Amino acid sequence: MKRIRIKAVKTKHEINDFVNLPDRIYADCPQYVPDLKSDIKEIFNPDNVILEHSDIKAFLAYNDEGKAVGRILGIINHNANKKWNTRNVRFGYIEFMDDINISKALLEAVEKWGKENGMEYIQGPMGFFDFDKEGMLIEDFDQIGSMVTIYNHPYYPKHMESLGYTKEVDWVQVCLEVPKEIPAKYSRVAKLSQEMFGLHVKKLNNTDIYKRGYGRKIFNLINTAYSPLFGYTELSEKQIDLYIDKYLPLIDKKMVPVIENENGELIGVTITMGSLSHAMQKAKGSLFPFGWFHILRSLKWKREEKAELLLIAIRPDYQGLGVNALFFNDLIPIYNKYKFKYAETGPQLEDNIKELSQWKALNPTYNKRRRCYKKKL
Repeated sequence: MKRIRIKAVKTKHEINDFVNLPDRIYADCPQYVPDLKSDIKEIFNPDNVILEHSDIKAFLAYNDEGKAVGRILGIINHNANKKWNTRNVRFGYIEFMDDINISKALLEAVEKWGKENGMEYIQGPMGFFDFDKEGMLIEDFDQIGSMVTIYNHPYYPKHMESLGYTKEVDWVQVCLEVPKEIPAKYSRVAKLSQEMFGLHVKKLNNTDIYKRGYGRKIFNLINTAYSPLFGYTELSEKQIDLYIDKYLPLIDKKMVPVIENENGELIGVTITMGSLSHAMQKAKGSLFPFGWFHILRSLKWKREEKAELLLIAIRPDYQGLGVNALFFNDLIPIYNKYKFKYAETGPQLEDNIKELSQWKALNPTYNKRRRCYKKKL
């Protein structure tokens, strides 16, 4: 049996090994969509605001030849543990060759670190926030991934089960046909919502987002709407600023309708964009020298067939009042203009019946099940 050596990530060389390992693991996998390497490298920046309320410890597995064959990141999110009254250490960014000795050694390293810091359970894959990639793919490995979800080989969940990890929660994604016309149900409900509750759609521009405070309003609303969901911890002011500055500039504002009530209060937002799956594959995880061109081309000129429904957030007191109908009454003509044939949601909790039932008018299929595993330490 080959010896596996576990090292805590400290040096620049080890950080590069951590960042670049997926290139070898998924070298011949047409479904895999790489992360931006600059985003993964930024995890190790001690000034990164994602570390504001979290401790991390990264580990690499090396074989006898000195090659990296696995990686894992341990995360202790103090805000999440305080909010949910838990003592959990999370694992994320896990990748490994198909050798149970590798996955076992990696997970044991995080388990040991968690116990040393007073944790009682380990759970994952999870990130720092609910907007990070979370959940190990356990079905539909033949379907292409996306820039906002985890893709992994079929052997990954087999390793987890062999090592005594059990299901904590599952997420599923919803794939929707884009109809040529707005379904009559949406048109009718949207009209009633406007007339009865004084709701209206507003399209934002950069001045709205950066000078009139709508960027912050959006993320404050998300914090309120998502607060009850599994594992969610509210974004801080610094973290909100990071998302506003880093991600909102990439998104076509026509695909970010917000809903206001008659008093001008923001009560709903949906953030959607064209898929970048193939563009990210062509970029190979790097913006330079030419990765930026493939991404910009997909955003602006040659869009893919799929739209990504990144999130929908509705103020709790307005849920069930037809806000979703207003969103899709607005978005469906835009999707058709951009020639999107279908749209896919991000992962949604399988027991969130209210969320999953809203798609019935769009011939939904439920796929790409992902699992958060847990184990007592």
